[in-house]
This record gives sequence, structure tokens and C-alpha cells, in this order.
Amino acid sequence: MNKSICFLLVLSFFVEFSFAQKNTPIVVASYNLRYNTANDGVNAWPNRKENVKALIRYHEFDIFGTQEGLRGQLDDIAELKEFAFFGAGRDDGQQAGEHSAIFYKKDRFNVLESGNFWLSETPDKPSKGWDATCCNRICSWIKFKDVVTKKTFYFFSVHFDHQGVEARRQSGKLMVQKIKEIAKNETTILVGDFNSTPDTEQIKEIETLLSDSKKVSQQAPYGPEGTFNAFKFDAPMKNRIDYIFTSPKVSVLKYGVLTDAKDQRYPSDHQPVVAKVVLQ
Repeated sequence: MNKSICFLLVLSFFVEFSFAQKNTPIVVASYNLRYNTANDGVNAWPNRKENVKALIRYHEFDIFGTQEGLRGQLDDIAELKEFAFFGAGRDDGQQAGEHSAIFYKKDRFNVLESGNFWLSETPDKPSKGWDATCCNRICSWIKFKDVVTKKTFYFFSVHFDHQGVEARRQSGKLMVQKIKEIAKNETTILVGDFNSTPDTEQIKEIETLLSDSKKVSQQAPYGPEGTFNAFKFDAPMKNRIDYIFTSPKVSVLKYGVLTDAKDQRYPSDHQPVVAKVVLQ
């Protein structure tokens, strides 16, 4: 084999390798963990935390947003040593109360920027919004650099109010406003428990900026429509309230709602929503 042919073969290999690296997929997910309360009895967090961790590892999540997790629950998940996490407690912006945290594989992603805001008329401080009466609601976000593909992107994790109709409606508008303000025109992924079905005003508002990953998945969606099970193994799961949204620069290869269970018990009262994506 002459030198010219050898050179072309080597060049071809490096071109293909470079292309493959730039198109390495990311497995993203949204997972409402159900907060740690003894009132859940057999479904209380100590009885299911190992199942949550096993699910995350088996399905090879790269980045995922959580909702309802208290700091101790997040520390439990962080026992998966490949992950680090960022987030703040909704009650004080530190560690108090539930988090909308973001977990990521620390060997693959570098954190460039991060922050939090509240779903309210005063998003810069812990606060309830509009007609919400139960709880502060928080969104956490990170700007990442993927060390494999060298691409940067923003990732948001959020939990909308479960009672306030106006709070959910206004939260949809606030999310669009804050994503435009923080991420501008850069690649963005938004995950969360929106306590809203696809026909609601707030979901349609978000879709003016981002795409519902289920709708743009190249492969047919997998699993049930619904994402809430109330810890009932035979739950009909007709209503979808957990989502992964993506900007136009994200190709969604496949989307699914996972139904993993052990001894007919789900690891949480929500199903994890997962998408395999490629950043363009």
C-alpha cells in the first residue's frame, strides 16, 4: 500500500471519528422524586431510594432534572459517584425545602454558569407567585459545555404549582421570558413537572419557544401517555404532566416514559421522562 493511500485512510478515519464525537448523543431526563415523607409508609423514600438510583444508572442518564427532592434525597442520589448536582432549596435559596435540582455526569460536562429563580412576580427572591398558596416554586439552570462534543447549551429544571391555575399560566409566560433573558438564542433544554396537560395555555406558551420532545422524536414515542401514578401499579396514567422541551438546535432521536418497577412498586409517584438527543 503506497503512502498516499495510507494517508487517505488515516485522514478518513479521523474525519469519521471527529464527526462521531460531534454527534455523540446525550440522554436527558426529568424525574419527580416525590419528597421524603414518612406518611408514604411503604413508599417512603428510604424504601425506594436504591431503586431510583438503580434506574438512573441502568438507563444511563447523562443529565437529568429532579423535582421535589429535599437535600438529603439529593445527597443520596449523589452517592452515584459519576454525578454532581446543582440546585437550591425553594424556601431560602440555600438548602431549605424542595429543590428543582440538576444532576450531570461530571466527567462529561463542565459548568460554565448557573442560577435559580422563583416562579413569582419577584423571581429574584424566595416567594410564592400569583394565586399559589402552598409553596414557593423554583427553577434552577446551568450553562454546560460538553467536553466530548465541545458544544455549549443551557439546561433548566422546574416544578410548576399544583393548585394555582393563574400561577401555572403565569409561570409559562415567565419561563419563556427567563429563557430568552438567560439563554438568549443558545441551545436550550427545559425539563420539569409542569402540573399541566398538553392542551393548557402554559404548555402552549412554552411551545412558542421550544418543542415538546415527544412531538419531534424521530423514533415513535415509547411508554404510556401519562407520567403520574400516585404509587398505584395499575394507575391508568392518561395525563402527561412531566415534559422535556428542546430548542430547534436539538435533534430528538427518541423519547419515552419509563415504567420500571420492582415487586409491582414504582420508585416514585411520577414516571421518569427520558429523551436521547444530539446537539446540532
